[in-house]
Amino acid sequence: MRSRWSDAEAAGAVERWAGAPGSNEDVALRVYSSRLIGAEPALVLHGGGNTSVKTRLADDLGEPVSVLCVKGSGWNLGDIEPAGLPAVRLDTLSRLRALPALSDEDMVNAARTRLLNASAPNPSVETLLHAFLPHRFIDHSHADAILCLADQEQAAALAQEVFGDRLAVVPYVMPGFALAKLAAEVYEAHADCEGLFLAQHGLFTFGDTAKQAYERHVEAVSRAEAFVAAKRTQVSVPQARADYAALAPALRGCLGGVVLERRDTPEALAFASDPNVASLSQRGTATPDHVIRTKAVPLLLDPHAAGTDWPGYVAAQVQAFRERYDAYFDAQVAAKGVTRTKLSSNPVVALIPGVGLVTAGATRKAARVAADLYEHTIEVIRGAEAVGRYQALPDGDLFDMEYWSLEQAKLGRKKAAPLQGRVVLVTGAASGIGEATAGAFGRMGAALFLVDRDPAVAEVAQALGGEFAVADVTDQAAIGAAVRACVEAYGGIDHVVSNAGTAPQAPIHECPPDVFEASLAVNLRSHQSLAAAATAVLRAQGQGGSLLFNVSKAAFNPGKGFGPYAVAKAGLYALMKQYAIEGADAGIRSNAINADRIRTKLLDEDDVRKRAQARGLDVDAYFRSNLLQRTVTADDVADAFVYLASAQSTTGCVITVDGGNIAASPR
Repeated sequence: MRSRWSDAEAAGAVERWAGAPGSNEDVALRVYSSRLIGAEPALVLHGGGNTSVKTRLADDLGEPVSVLCVKGSGWNLGDIEPAGLPAVRLDTLSRLRALPALSDEDMVNAARTRLLNASAPNPSVETLLHAFLPHRFIDHSHADAILCLADQEQAAALAQEVFGDRLAVVPYVMPGFALAKLAAEVYEAHADCEGLFLAQHGLFTFGDTAKQAYERHVEAVSRAEAFVAAKRTQVSVPQARADYAALAPALRGCLGGVVLERRDTPEALAFASDPNVASLSQRGTATPDHVIRTKAVPLLLDPHAAGTDWPGYVAAQVQAFRERYDAYFDAQVAAKGVTRTKLSSNPVVALIPGVGLVTAGATRKAARVAADLYEHTIEVIRGAEAVGRYQALPDGDLFDMEYWSLEQAKLGRKKAAPLQGRVVLVTGAASGIGEATAGAFGRMGAALFLVDRDPAVAEVAQALGGEFAVADVTDQAAIGAAVRACVEAYGGIDHVVSNAGTAPQAPIHECPPDVFEASLAVNLRSHQSLAAAATAVLRAQGQGGSLLFNVSKAAFNPGKGFGPYAVAKAGLYALMKQYAIEGADAGIRSNAINADRIRTKLLDEDDVRKRAQARGLDVDAYFRSNLLQRTVTADDVADAFVYLASAQSTTGCVITVDGGNIAASPR
């Protein structure tokens, strides 16, 4: 690992941040070097690690006071700002070390009551460890290479071999008051050391300057990397691949309400297929901090062992995992004599030969965080095995961390969005009703997969944080590929909004055959292709779902000159009902929206103007010519689609969204 320190950039950081509220030159440099650490995934991931600086800041009376500025809860080192380093009054904080014990609740309260700014985030759970050490700048990470040495029964001996007296070894103690006191005692017994090597935990380095503390950190990690690299051997990557898109829906269906994330890097594929994976993967997490995001061990699945009944095999393996987790929970609660509310028994990580690493999360972000962490766990396990034997903490210690209130607080307690963990595929999503519908589902927390033949769909997907496919829905192979891509992106599908369409016009008796056929292709047959492909996924998941069609008013109230459109839409209405009948046994609901006079690009502006003039209306009045005398928008249609996706007892239904047009109301 190379040092990223730049004196010029450090000076720029001082210029940028030293004058910020609650900041000074020390804090600005602390921000700068914290970001250097956060930029290295091999050091910290997703909120991991913490840093601090001891300095002086003005209190509310303008009097300078000694403070500890330490990383606050909810901040990542990679993008931290001065506000992410809450200042805690140091003098009395340091005196807490004299106490014989301090509960977690009292420890949190002690830090909060000493904040200079009462609205600041909670200081790190390791605030006291930073406070009890005398050094000005302190850096802490969970570096992969350090964990390769720390996750060993002989961790202390390895640390001595690699670092000599540069690092003092701290035996594992759960983070909190006890660890803070022990770390201070170990340092005082080795006062010439440059940092602390914490067994099963990570690395602390310190210095008089931000640069010194940071470069000591880089130096220690580099030594560990070189030591491990010298002993590692090349791992062969298996060539056989399994069809993830065919396997994922069954797994997602067993877990319910989650998004899946797949990693098929050479390292993940090799580890999932390793003959020793059952031993290596079941020993626990690389650092106890990971347990709240990955659980202690992954689920192991093997397509070859499943034979021809993959869904049944997956269901049995997931249930066995749940039973093992329940037994672990019960045993720990009984052994410790505590009462705890059990977390989900479902696995978070799965290892599948030929597929690699798959993680599950309530949101895509959660699934990706778990995947990132386990990719680094694989790296740690491989490195640890190269220098000795990978050994994580025993169940009792992992349980303490998993059910530690201060650790759980890192996950936050936000109320789940209504469609969190649900995957929605929308066609015709580049504009108009499709774009509005995608936005509405996105605001409800759904994971989005958007399809359109217009490349502009990429911009819409990017803005909404979703995935996309540029595809012509009339191309059956292309729409099948889009459904497959959605499954590969998220693990499955829950709701399909089959919205894409065109509005061709011609007197029906003079309609050119190619115009009629083109209308049938896009306004009817494409919906069948999509619904059939999606239904196969929904049935494989076994969790129901919904098919939602944009039928339009033409199916019920055809207009003169709109024959090719109306006939196809009438067929689409019949198709919706057929899916309602035939999908009900699998809990698949099929419904439609009957919309009229929605101001989108579907209709040519000149044609709209002519239609308005024929009725003696201007264009705005034309769009308001309904019972409610209001303009109906794409957002109104989107809201109706969202409702139907959530209406668990509704199928075979058409909802009219047109402001009131009795001639078009279903009857």
